[in-house]
Amino acid sequence: MIEQEHLIDLQHICKDFDGTTVLQDINLYIRRKEFVTLLGPSGCGKTTTLRIIGGFEYPSSGTVLFEGKDIGVLPPYKRKVNTIFQKYALFPHYNVFDNIAFGLKIAKLPAAEIRQRVEGMLELVNLKGYGRRSVDQLSGGQQQRVAIARALVNKPQVLLLDEPLGALDLKLRKDMQLELKRMQQALGITFLYVTHDQEEALTMSDTVVVMRDGEILQIGDPKSVYDEPINAFVADFIGESNIMHGMMVHDELVRFSGFNFPCVDEGFGQNQPVDVVVRPEDIMIVGEDIGQISGVVQSVLFKGVHYEMMIDAGETVFKVHSTIMQPQGSRVGLNIVPYNIHIMQPMTLPIDMEGGGSES
Repeated sequence: MIEQEHLIDLQHICKDFDGTTVLQDINLYIRRKEFVTLLGPSGCGKTTTLRIIGGFEYPSSGTVLFEGKDIGVLPPYKRKVNTIFQKYALFPHYNVFDNIAFGLKIAKLPAAEIRQRVEGMLELVNLKGYGRRSVDQLSGGQQQRVAIARALVNKPQVLLLDEPLGALDLKLRKDMQLELKRMQQALGITFLYVTHDQEEALTMSDTVVVMRDGEILQIGDPKSVYDEPINAFVADFIGESNIMHGMMVHDELVRFSGFNFPCVDEGFGQNQPVDVVVRPEDIMIVGEDIGQISGVVQSVLFKGVHYEMMIDAGETVFKVHSTIMQPQGSRVGLNIVPYNIHIMQPMTLPIDMEGGGSES
């Protein structure tokens, strides 16, 4: 169970670079022992937020509190945090043991304590027996584990991770997602993780913070952010979605794609424009004669655990995920239960889903 005490508080944080605003009134608290992920496309401000917490950047305005104390102007080495970047910056002339022990030796701890702590870290990151190896002899995943061990051996209260899995191949990324979560739970420390990969965020996080254009759009646990996105951008960024413009006829009835659908949403008014989101896995394929709407299967792709079908229903081409394949060209019916129709206020900005890369 996550303790409720706030460890870090960001209060009205703004950051400008050469007259360009990259963070706008960021308000966020992070609790002890929590795994928090900052998620968003390139340039949204997530890395800048991380660097402000780490002390590598100072806010243009606002307050950074750590355990209730203002640390806004403290340099990185005076903060109880360690940072892991995408480039691990290991010392090539040191072996694994000496890389991990570097900070402890700088702190002039007794040799026996250094050995005990380094050996404990090697076991935690599944590198027991690797201490004498050169880091150049390690795989990318093993080097990443050494970087994590070097950061954790100093017992920080917070570990900041800036897209640390970006250089790994897909299978290793997935393995390391589970490893990072296991280590965080075993150590009971706070992780703040930056990524543009929604799967990483959903897999590892206690709390997901979705950002765009220097602002926080939504904060919540992974399930609530996925199931109840606050707007079309969040819906499109967190997983795949069918996003349509619609009209709220009245409470619990919405019109989109040329038909009226019962829903569970209220409070949007009568005959008001809205955005409608339906996840591909929430559309049921049925017989054409019993569907709420009908359409023609345009294309079929096998995705391993399901088929992805594009179904032309006239006004809308729906993306549908199903374990049962319908042949291309066949006519089918589509049903959507009220609970799986998500209504939200229409976006005033265009959706731009470019992701990846580095940011200011």
